[in-house]
Amino acid sequence: MKYEDFQFLKFDRPDPGVLLITINRPEVMNATNARLHWELTQIWAVISDDDDTRVAVITGAGDRAFSAGGDLSWVETIVGHADVVAGVHKEAADVVYKMLDCDKPIISAINGTAVGAGLAVAMIADISIMSETAKLTDGHVRLGVGAGDHAAIIWPLLCGMAKAKYYLMTADFIDGKEAERIGLVSLAVPADQLLPKALDVARKLSQGSQTAIKFTKKSLNNWLRQAGPIFDASLAMEMICFLSPDAKEGVDAVRNKRPAKFPSANPSK
Repeated sequence: MKYEDFQFLKFDRPDPGVLLITINRPEVMNATNARLHWELTQIWAVISDDDDTRVAVITGAGDRAFSAGGDLSWVETIVGHADVVAGVHKEAADVVYKMLDCDKPIISAINGTAVGAGLAVAMIADISIMSETAKLTDGHVRLGVGAGDHAAIIWPLLCGMAKAKYYLMTADFIDGKEAERIGLVSLAVPADQLLPKALDVARKLSQGSQTAIKFTKKSLNNWLRQAGPIFDASLAMEMICFLSPDAKEGVDAVRNKRPAKFPSANPSK
């Protein structure tokens, strides 16, 4: 693919060697639909092959969201459909592994709400910089599915098992200040300083030894590769959940803004 082939990712070059990627569906808080989810699997190989890019920064359009999770109309096409689940399974794995394979540094500038596949991109990025007022949640359990997109491979490494279990099983939201305090993100800064800070870090990396930076990323990513089997299992279990009655109930509850009554929590007498 070429940059012009992407529909929902916008590209700018604010400095030599720096590519700014904007997730561009602001009318739905940059939620992922089928096409955007697929595009988030493809962009990293394009960047790897781009000699003009030494560092990539990814953010969300507007000031409300980095990416507000999966578009519910798309998620509804997944629930209960094994053939669709199989394709989503592959793409969800590709997002993580292709970001790890990309030999250029990736910086996420988390400007607003981050959930779901968008959160996977934000967290798997090599450096994550978050607005102090932005909020994130893995959110999977709210839909009645296991936390699979990325969480099992990286949250315990970032913030420790105790915090990872708490936030992944409750789906409580975390703001930027708390995310930085527990080590979930690299830095938290005031909202008006977010993109300038991310671009400043990108400039620094773009002017450094590219070989040294590339090899440092590759070496550190071996910690994540060790957790590959854990991630693979979590992703498979998430996909199984999409075939369950809980997922149908979870999506309906979110759409109608009501508390979910999961069948697994309300067994028939």
